[in-house]
Amino acid sequence: MRAVVVPEPGGVEALQVVDVETPEPGPGEVLVRVTAAGINRADLMQRQGFYDPPEGATHVLGLECSGDVVALGEGVSEYTVGEHVVALLSGGGYAEYVAVPVGQVAMAPRDIDLVDAAGLMEVAATVWSNVFMMAKLQHGETLLVHGGASGIGTMAIQLAKA
Repeated sequence: MRAVVVPEPGGVEALQVVDVETPEPGPGEVLVRVTAAGINRADLMQRQGFYDPPEGATHVLGLECSGDVVALGEGVSEYTVGEHVVALLSGGGYAEYVAVPVGQVAMAPRDIDLVDAAGLMEVAATVWSNVFMMAKLQHGETLLVHGGASGIGTMAIQLAKA
């Protein structure tokens, strides 16, 4: 399968499309045929050599993607082959296929096409975990968002308003 890697940090010219083995889903994983991958600041910093992937993560770039489930690892019952999903990754989204732990996968929103949905997981997970899980924002409270024009900022405003 084709995948995008960065053998040496740099600008966009450092990106290389290479052939790598198609991953197999391990226990508790789903294999996703990638339709689209999100591009966020962490991806750009990783390409430039300023943001190391987690230890043991793939060398293929891409921290979020959308696509279709094509195979299930042992013990996975939450999804079925053919379902449209989005995924938050430790890497691997800039490839034709990616194996993802089932806890990092969600059903793609029905009213959003897979190309647009590819860029949702990173911002949604970041906002949800910080604003609602950690800060425990409640109805009637006020949220101050600095940088409300960014992906994180616009998602925070929309979720807080909702």
